[in-house]
Amino acid sequence: MKKLLAILLTLTLVFALAGCGGNDTTSSAPDVASEPEYVAVDMSVAYMTGPTGIGMAKLNADSDAKLTANNYTFTVAAAATDIVPKFIKGEINIASVPTNVAATLYNNEKISGKVRMLAVNTNGVLSILENGDTIKSIADLKGKTIYSTGKGQNPEYILNYILTENGIDPQKDVTINFVSSDDLKAKLISGEAEVAMAPEPLATVATVQNKELNRVLSINDEWAKVSDTELMMGCVIALDSYVEANPAAVEKFLEEYEASIKFATENIDETATYCEKYTITPSAAIAKKAIPTCNLCYVTGKDMKENVNGYFNVLFNADPTSIGGKLPADDLYYNAD
Repeated sequence: MKKLLAILLTLTLVFALAGCGGNDTTSSAPDVASEPEYVAVDMSVAYMTGPTGIGMAKLNADSDAKLTANNYTFTVAAAATDIVPKFIKGEINIASVPTNVAATLYNNEKISGKVRMLAVNTNGVLSILENGDTIKSIADLKGKTIYSTGKGQNPEYILNYILTENGIDPQKDVTINFVSSDDLKAKLISGEAEVAMAPEPLATVATVQNKELNRVLSINDEWAKVSDTELMMGCVIALDSYVEANPAAVEKFLEEYEASIKFATENIDETATYCEKYTITPSAAIAKKAIPTCNLCYVTGKDMKENVNGYFNVLFNADPTSIGGKLPADDLYYNAD
């Protein structure tokens, strides 16, 4: 009898469990495919000494410490001319160069229309320096001899535009002496150049070594007074073929680069040590003084397109060859639609 009762209880339990299973209306959650893990890409990046390189300093340091998403190989160059040939050949994947160089490359017959401006990294980096403190406005430059670097380059066109917009004829009302960077530094330090327009970090170096020198006008501010666009002088570029083949890697680079620029503006002391380490500036002390006046920025998309276009129009009207003979088409600007 006990055996029979045990069998009946067992059968009852089996049927009860079966019944529960039959009435279960819940369904198991579907398998969700996890996102594939990002695979680091080998990327060659070139940047110049001076302001356009400062924003890359932290990224370079992070790369050395194996903390970056991509495997970066960095090249530090003294001038854009050291970067351009390798960029055209595809040996450099991403380059930090002056914006007018980006336009010239876009119009270069070897890679015509194949360049993409990914982001602007530097606004104006020029200042009017005076051995004294009498110049309070652009109008006060009338009748002066102004020393400057950049004959046939951005500084000449920018200075001429600002003078003209302030009613000063660059050919008649002032004397502009164009000299090399080394000569300008020497003339400023010795006091031979009473008035000059100088870029960073040269301006900082000169004011440190000649205590009579004063930074009296910001060309960035003066540009803003006569133009409805910002003065955007530095950028990062890539070939469209590289961007199309490595979209995720380019986005990772831009994320890390933006963070590097932000770090430079918020952590000046540490950035200054990186600037000396990677020979971006002559010393950490100079970098520390120069960074606040380097106008580092990170501008992309429509804002980049609008402001750089305005700048290119000024350069084109001054000398079409300064941007390669014609204004670039809209596809120069990455993600600007």
